[in-house]
Amino acid sequence: MAKQIEVTRTFNAPVEMVWQLWTEPQLVKRWWGPKHFTAPVAKIDFREGGKSIVSMQAPPEMGGQVFYSAWLYVKIIPLQSIEFIQSLSDEAGNKITPTQVGMPPDFPAYIQTIVTFRLVDNNQTEMTVTEYAEFSSISNFAQIGLEQSLDKMVDIFSKKGS
Repeated sequence: MAKQIEVTRTFNAPVEMVWQLWTEPQLVKRWWGPKHFTAPVAKIDFREGGKSIVSMQAPPEMGGQVFYSAWLYVKIIPLQSIEFIQSLSDEAGNKITPTQVGMPPDFPAYIQTIVTFRLVDNNQTEMTVTEYAEFSSISNFAQIGLEQSLDKMVDIFSKKGS
């Protein structure tokens, strides 16, 4: 069972622009969640000790359920790294148990997330997202979901004028 999943992507954008994917609510809404999911809510309180609330909504053919997550920021080093703890929550950001929203009982209650940014050259940034938790039966789905979310991030920079 995986205790860590990690995904790295390279963006054709400077670090400052890639950093904004995590700090600007309208940008978070464009990438949070796996393929075909939308993110109707992104309330971002981006500061150490702050808590953001984000949602992802399943497509209608998958039931349309909305899932909320709270991100509690532990450490932020501007343009270098972001560390936060993710947990499932209600729409107000109060922690809930995974089974309350139909997740398996071994779904992790907390996921330590570390995002790092590295300038490759003047207009390219490498970003790595590492998640630490006891992923148990969902480790494969967690890996795929993270990969698909980061693919959506890459798409933001590859579409002209969007």
